[in-house]
Amino acid sequence: MRKRLRFAAVVALLTLLVTPAPALARSDQGPPATVPALTRWTPESGAYVYRPGARLVAEDPAERRVADTLAGDLRAAGHGSVPVVRGGARPGDIVVDVKPSRSALGAEGYELHAGTSLWITGATETGAFYGTRTLLQLLAQGDRIPAGRTVDVPRYKERGVGVCACYIHVSLPWLENLVREMAYNKLNQLLVELKVKSDSHPEANTWGYYTKDEIRQLVALGDKYHVEIIPEINSPGHIDPWIENRPDLQLTDSDGNKQPSRLDITQQAAFDYYTSLMDEYAQVFTAKSWHMGADEYMLGSDFAKYPQILEYAQEKYGSGATPQDAFVDFVNRVHDYAASKGVKLRIWNDGLTGANTVPVKADTTVEHWLNVAVKPSQLIAQGYSVMNASYSLYLIRGGFHSDTESLYDQSWDPRSFEGEKLTSSRDVTGAKISLWPDNGRGETENEVAVRLWPALRHVAQATWGDPHPDATYAEFVARGAAVGHAPGWRDLTRVPVADGTYTFGRSFTASVQRTADGYVTLRSAAGCLAISGGKLTLNVPLQPGVEATWDTCDPSGTLQRWELEPVAGGYRLVNAITQMALTVTDDGRIEQYPADQRTPAVWHLS
Repeated sequence: MRKRLRFAAVVALLTLLVTPAPALARSDQGPPATVPALTRWTPESGAYVYRPGARLVAEDPAERRVADTLAGDLRAAGHGSVPVVRGGARPGDIVVDVKPSRSALGAEGYELHAGTSLWITGATETGAFYGTRTLLQLLAQGDRIPAGRTVDVPRYKERGVGVCACYIHVSLPWLENLVREMAYNKLNQLLVELKVKSDSHPEANTWGYYTKDEIRQLVALGDKYHVEIIPEINSPGHIDPWIENRPDLQLTDSDGNKQPSRLDITQQAAFDYYTSLMDEYAQVFTAKSWHMGADEYMLGSDFAKYPQILEYAQEKYGSGATPQDAFVDFVNRVHDYAASKGVKLRIWNDGLTGANTVPVKADTTVEHWLNVAVKPSQLIAQGYSVMNASYSLYLIRGGFHSDTESLYDQSWDPRSFEGEKLTSSRDVTGAKISLWPDNGRGETENEVAVRLWPALRHVAQATWGDPHPDATYAEFVARGAAVGHAPGWRDLTRVPVADGTYTFGRSFTASVQRTADGYVTLRSAAGCLAISGGKLTLNVPLQPGVEATWDTCDPSGTLQRWELEPVAGGYRLVNAITQMALTVTDDGRIEQYPADQRTPAVWHLS
């Protein structure tokens, strides 16, 4: 997680119960509404009508994988069960066709032709898959699809979202919703900065981590929906989640003070520790990219406080070397280790200040978020591929939120970097929005989702096609409302019990009241149930074993919000912010723990 160098004023929280925008009117002559908007549409007479009896026709294994996924999504979207068959198409059928000879469609483009039957053609399995996303969006607006043909090819190869679940745990259902929404809007890359519970380094297993099985589940979903899930362990800065209990690896300043957020890049042991974590992540992640962060290593300080870094650089690269060369040396060694495993390296841009004499390896992808001395055009001229991860695309809990409407009105596209607008898209890989938890209790997950969906659709549009397909932002919002959420998307704001007073087993009696963002508060004569003690990380009490208390009720207090999770025999209570479940000790105390550390209590409500 990166502490941002500048913040806008905190934006007022949106209510989750927003009024849906009206659906776009659809003409049989104009392109039907999709997100991203169709780049080309040739209308024809008539329509394709989806009726009972429709079949999915697919022959080879790639086509059948696409068809099987589509069949599941049609069922999830309420369109019934559709068989996947081989053989010739008949009227009303949907044909999935993968033709490598259609090379003009590229790796992700497709052709969709609607008539008496509907054909989806891609040069690759991924291209055909994206055609099925368009079909699902069209069917979300009705069973009648105007006859016509589109050839739809993305402008940029990387279209993404970044989520820092690096300190504050983000629930797996929320991440799964995100993967489905990304695929539905043709986004293809999810960066996750998070901690996988380590078998090799149990001393690093502070909350909030993910188990390996949880990550395998998420990655499998990403593979199914053609979303590459790229892992990040930030290093050599912001690595405190991993080395807070390893002072031997922490950088020491000239006054003898240990720096828990900075890895000592002069130590071979530090490099070995980091690469051992990479090896462990390789057990669960399948992506061919690795993100090491490499941002803000000297945030709030400078290299002069650490003379050993300059000594290391000069010993390795000669008397003209700079401290920055030691930093780049660490990046390059990680690069080479990743390359030896068939994986490409990605880093943030702010560490490349021009103060180094040793260059970063040229096939490293640089994700540009901050305006520093070395501009994107210079990075491209030096041979780097550059992704736009602009600060203007950030959503920060309790802080800055991307102004999606303003960006849309400006026809923002991935050439618009912080500090520079490029005239060409050459070597610009694409763009992504980024979610950071700088004030972890500033918003709940459900509140973040309200902000996210419009921003997600905007970056999907800006990276796939024309960044300004509608005359007004209101019309673009209506486009998103028309296609709705992805099939299989779960409404995480549903509360499984009605407001009222309940007895929770033998523990307590409380009034259960739904909050605007889809959680509940538990109110008794003593106050509202909360987690408010223990060690704070990003303003959140993430220490397992902290006792739940009855605090003065505060409607804005996110730590007083709870998820009632239905399980056999009753409900679990999960804090909306810490994402830890409550347990009951032998002497009756109620404490929070990760579910894999202590079995959560199950409350019968009466």
